Amino acid sequence: MTPATPTLADHVKFAKQLMGKAVEAVKREFSTVRTGKATTALLDLVRVEAYGNEMPLSQVASVAAPEPKLLTIQPWDKSLLKAVEKGILASDLGLTPSNDGNIIRIPIPPLTEERRKELVKVIHKFAEEGRVAIRHARTETMNRIKKTEHVSSDDQKHAEKETQKVHDEHLKAVDAAVKSKEAEIMEV
Repeated sequence: MTPATPTLADHVKFAKQLMGKAVEAVKREFSTVRTGKATTALLDLVRVEAYGNEMPLSQVASVAAPEPKLLTIQPWDKSLLKAVEKGILASDLGLTPSNDGNIIRIPIPPLTEERRKELVKVIHKFAEEGRVAIRHARTETMNRIKKTEHVSSDDQKHAEKETQKVHDEHLKAVDAAVKSKEAEIMEV
């Protein structure tokens, strides 16, 4: 039995999925960009030397953001306090942890105007990568629609219009995410 040939609707659905993934990827990238607010996601990439292995911080401690400008880290094993501190300092986040013997506090310094502008550029780069992925999905879908056999040219045109509409909606979603993240970064 041969697999069913994809229909025009399948092609449009495929395009929606690809474009949706591109938008999600952009939003995920945005969450790793630091703003002036404390967020536990900021420490997601921090690795800690513990029990002879490198482990993610989340596996050796609980991380919290009790205030907008403060992160706290409570290692489950107090003997790891120094290792956690060392991991944060080695992480290139530009954060300075302070350790009181029980808990590590990390004040989140305000961003300078220059740093804010750099972060906005980074966001625009991520957004452009997302837009390129969305355009690529549209082009690929348009080619698949043209190659679909045994369909009327009216149906093809309708599927192409539908794909273009989906494309435009996803580009708007990326633009909205950029606007929102930019406002968050530039907020003093």
